[in-house]
Amino acid sequence: MKAVKKKKSTIYESSEIDFLNFKTSEGITTYEKRSFSIYYDDPAHSVRLLKGDCVEILNRVSENKVDMIFADPPYFLSNGGITCHAGKMVSVNKGKWDKSKGIEENHKFNLEWLKACQRVLKPDGTIWVSGTDHIIHSIGFAMQELGFKILNDIVWFKPNAAPNLSCRYFTHSTEFILWAAKNEKSKHYFNYPLMKEINKGKQMRNFWGFWEITTPKPEEKKFGKHPTQKPIELLQRIIMASTKEGDLVLDPFCGSSTTGLAAFLLKRKYVGIELDEQFLELSKKRLAHNK
Repeated sequence: MKAVKKKKSTIYESSEIDFLNFKTSEGITTYEKRSFSIYYDDPAHSVRLLKGDCVEILNRVSENKVDMIFADPPYFLSNGGITCHAGKMVSVNKGKWDKSKGIEENHKFNLEWLKACQRVLKPDGTIWVSGTDHIIHSIGFAMQELGFKILNDIVWFKPNAAPNLSCRYFTHSTEFILWAAKNEKSKHYFNYPLMKEINKGKQMRNFWGFWEITTPKPEEKKFGKHPTQKPIELLQRIIMASTKEGDLVLDPFCGSSTTGLAAFLLKRKYVGIELDEQFLELSKKRLAHNK
């Protein structure tokens, strides 16, 4: 029996990627050794997954291409502690990517990827970044250092949050999402009428309680799950609030691509970037299943 050769991922230099039109050029060779692979490509629906480091990729593409970015970066919580999940005591460790390197290095990392994101945002583009109190203050400070215009801080309430096992703290039942424009001159898009309609005719506040939704639904985990996977309803609201049909949405830490799925369902273009092939495969299955 002959051995079956695995098909290699096509390698592209990131300088050759046009995020807006999703054009590629194969077989490019340059003096630069670093490259990335396109893990999944669906030109018909303007969906693409890139395998590689988001800072490296974003620093080597054209500026001013992306309408909106949603980022769910590492929270640096994998410290050997414990938490409660489904009534059981489990480790908080999620992987090497979530281990802290110390306050200064963590903040340096946040500055680097935020600067790369700011570069590819269109002049009136916006970015949403989620996090807990362990990382969100660094994110906010980095945004101020880089000249972003912070528009809102969203408080996302989770009714069925895991209990605090030590009984020495209040139960953590919220996450924060910072919404910011590229800079002070940006004239950001906000679909105020739709948000008001969703909120039964009243101005929508920055406290979001998806009361019936606490975690991704079972069907959202059909092909597997990511340890920090967000409910699709959360991403749909974010995308509807700050983009129009046909806009380009980018997720630099795409994980299971809930952002991509929401963008696809709402007729937006999508580029997701991820280092871990396990999560890329999960993303690929989710996106391909919903064609």
